[in-house]
Amino acid sequence: MNDSVTFVRAACPHDCPDTCAIRVTVHDGRAIKVQGDPDHPPTHGALCTKVSRYPERTYHAGRVLHPMRRSGPKGSGRFVRVTWDEALDDIAARLADIASRDPQAVVPYSYAGTMGLLQGESMDRRFFHKLGASLLDRTICSSAGGEALAATYGAKIGMHLEHYAESRLIVIWGSNSIASNLHFWTFAQAAKRNGAKLICIDPRRTETADKCHQHIGLLPGTDGALALGVMHELIVNDWLDHDYIERYTEGWALLRERALQWPPERAAQVCGITPDEVRGLARDYGTSSPAAIRLNYGMQRARGGGNAVRLVAILPCLVGAWRHRAGGLLLSSSGWFPVDRAALQRPDLLGERRPRTINMSTIGDALLNEGSPEFGPKIEALVVYNSNPVAVAPESPKVVKGFCREDLFTVVLEQFMTDTADHADYVLPATTQLEHLDVHTSYGHRYALINEPAIAPLGEAKPNTGIFRELAQRMGFDDACLRDTDEQMARSAFIRDVSFDALRADGWVALPLPEAPLAEGGFRTPSGKCVIDSPQFGVPDYVPNYESAASSPQLARRYPLAMISPPARNFLNSTFVNVQSLRDIEGEPLVEIHETDALARGIVDGQAVRVFNDRGEYVCKAVLSKRARPGVVNGLGVWWRKLGPTGTNVNEVTHQRLTDIGRAPSFYDCLVDVRPAGTAS
Repeated sequence: MNDSVTFVRAACPHDCPDTCAIRVTVHDGRAIKVQGDPDHPPTHGALCTKVSRYPERTYHAGRVLHPMRRSGPKGSGRFVRVTWDEALDDIAARLADIASRDPQAVVPYSYAGTMGLLQGESMDRRFFHKLGASLLDRTICSSAGGEALAATYGAKIGMHLEHYAESRLIVIWGSNSIASNLHFWTFAQAAKRNGAKLICIDPRRTETADKCHQHIGLLPGTDGALALGVMHELIVNDWLDHDYIERYTEGWALLRERALQWPPERAAQVCGITPDEVRGLARDYGTSSPAAIRLNYGMQRARGGGNAVRLVAILPCLVGAWRHRAGGLLLSSSGWFPVDRAALQRPDLLGERRPRTINMSTIGDALLNEGSPEFGPKIEALVVYNSNPVAVAPESPKVVKGFCREDLFTVVLEQFMTDTADHADYVLPATTQLEHLDVHTSYGHRYALINEPAIAPLGEAKPNTGIFRELAQRMGFDDACLRDTDEQMARSAFIRDVSFDALRADGWVALPLPEAPLAEGGFRTPSGKCVIDSPQFGVPDYVPNYESAASSPQLARRYPLAMISPPARNFLNSTFVNVQSLRDIEGEPLVEIHETDALARGIVDGQAVRVFNDRGEYVCKAVLSKRARPGVVNGLGVWWRKLGPTGTNVNEVTHQRLTDIGRAPSFYDCLVDVRPAGTAS
């Protein structure tokens, strides 16, 4: 062991728009510190609290460091240690047996436990394509907004992060940026110091809302109605850029007619706000230049989330905000990156086979399906990596029941014994970001990054790529691409603009994009224009929630409180929940409830309460808080189920119905009631 200190370039792997460049300090082969790289323009030396604790997470006493085979009932967490050869030989034999009947009975399940192109979507996809397994529709986070944005702009593209510092108005829509988009917030604060007005639109009075000039606390799922109300005012007051609309949009006349049916009074009634709030927002947006919107994925987690994103995305075109580099909108920048997914994932390995697709957001129903001509074969094997579905998938009573099936063969690649790992037949130890090579894009800025391994893998941990490479070998798959090294795949990850050698030399590469990329159109649509009347989705409209007082009054009489479940500030979905220092900050699972709603139910601050509906219930602590508006409760998540007072979490009460666009879950479209624990309904 050398008595030396080195610095290694890395990238944050987690599902966050910041995608920070990181400097890892390594002493005698041990990572002792991670910090933001001060030379990386979006990161500028800062890290969120979560990622700054990465060494604590990497060296956590609970790390899975060797393969394990289940030795007790599913969910018991009882396992025995086995060798890699024992585990992989048995897994390969079991998968081969199932595939001999129908490979579609094998289902991969993964998401953004790492956002890296290698550890997230390369050798794993090649393996399952070669096998002929079911495809997975990866919808659980952002597909409603992503597909809606692509239908409107042609791709997931937007303005550049650093230019928010020059905006005169910033509308932060559906985003708790202080918690989930720290580097955007730094630029927004710079704009604020220079005189910009900041408006936060969110059902919850977030930490971000506290720091803005105005908070518009609309009802969950009503964002599309608010956007239509703003459009109404832009039209009647002629706060429009007619030239931009004429040159760079198509289908405006039909939407204009629709928007004129949404005066402020109607929009306000639907949104649960005042008409003056609608008028004021429209006035600010229509008369401030440059005006920028930072849209985030919270607002698309309701039935009408896709239409709402389309409506908000059209707003910058109506006022010509795109003419300025500090104007426009950013939901995702990932569409700017020329990723060669065909090279990474090799769908050609399917040959002529066309497997069915399983939606990850309805995995509860899928695991309980006995099979049919419409559904296809019953799911017999599930391989889970980069995800914790038992904790994060909606309607968890069904998810847990499915994972408890004794006839389901489940393999989980993990760093920790999560709720999902507890239900596995085999748990395989996976490396963390500090232990493997990867390359990254971002959905919050325009820089591709490299992640160099800073330390050797702990214990017997292997990268995802290595595990699937070895499984392919044991399955007898002899295609040369299934033997590609991580570096070989990294070198093929981008079609153009991003050189692996440049990444390795400099740590990141900025995409060569115009400063104001949509100033003269240039949308990624066939016409180069913003598409308002979509061939697939038509003209966007307000789509009401599945569950609300307006759309389902009978249900609302029984369960009168709308519930949203945004992530706790110091967790990232279910990641970091087991890091003790972060859990100490969060305390325990809680639901924020307005004083009016609490008093009506005999609930006092700090009391244990039941949050329930027909799907299930969970117990947590009630916090009487002005962060909750009357009629809405905020069930902060996503805690591991095993850490909840009764072994459940907020997804006990969410449902599996999907959004209007993108087949995504409607987590924030949920009616519940809340009562003191131990009392009847």
